[in-house]
Amino acid sequence: MQPLTFIYDTATHIFDPLHYFWERDETQRSVAGILVIVFFLALGTIEMKRQGWITGPVADMIPTSHYMAINLAFTLVLILEVISLIFTLPCSISKAVGKQFEILALILLRSSFKTLAGFPEPITITGHEQELWIILSDGGGAIAIFGLLGVYTLLRQHLEDTVTKGQILFKFVAAKKIVALSMLTIFIGMAIKNGLLFLHGEQPFHFFQSFYTVLIFSDIMLVLIAQRFLPEFHAIFRNSGFALATLLIRLALTAPPFYNVLIGIGSASFACVLTLVYNTFYSSGSKYRGKMVGK
Repeated sequence: MQPLTFIYDTATHIFDPLHYFWERDETQRSVAGILVIVFFLALGTIEMKRQGWITGPVADMIPTSHYMAINLAFTLVLILEVISLIFTLPCSISKAVGKQFEILALILLRSSFKTLAGFPEPITITGHEQELWIILSDGGGAIAIFGLLGVYTLLRQHLEDTVTKGQILFKFVAAKKIVALSMLTIFIGMAIKNGLLFLHGEQPFHFFQSFYTVLIFSDIMLVLIAQRFLPEFHAIFRNSGFALATLLIRLALTAPPFYNVLIGIGSASFACVLTLVYNTFYSSGSKYRGKMVGK
């Protein structure tokens, strides 16, 4: 057990300073400032290409639509949210799932602006009616998931991991920090690889979809870790259900327009119903729990 304790301690000593650095106000303000600068630089670069001031191989990598600057801004916001999600993994599984729904809502908004890039400037909907319906679908789906996220947040306030404080809780959280550090390493590696593909003129892979696939395996790992410390059936079922909700999110990201919204709303609704059922029958404050003990 001594080597395992050393691993837990090491993971905690690495994770906690990184988490503190990322969450502190100075870091968040600096990152927000960088986003504003990047947005204006993107607008300026696109305009310089449209004016013919940028030519050659570099120009081939620059879009001509100003709307792509909005897409870039939302992409950067998504990257920041994914990093925050990784740092949320050592918290309760239900909180991490809620963070994934936040990211799904942002991805749908980003998809709306990405579709907008196909419109002419000045903007007109003539000949782009199909794209308009996609924008409305993705935007409406984002609002629906945003609303369901509010319901889910209220419901999950009554959830608990029921792990007693002390050494057991430390090991439980430390094990999840190991998973989070692994995901952070994979995230950085995938980002570097995608950046190199772009710089070499090759087609980058779908970063967020690919990373969400990796998240599915991390969710299963978290379920298995939780089972070691929370062997009760209702806790296992709840955590496995949350893993299924994240799988539905992954399917929503790969589904065609309109279907992606339906699957996304379905996944958020599933998480809300699962949480409601757990709170009603299995939470510590449930009036039915005592009646089911020993049944």
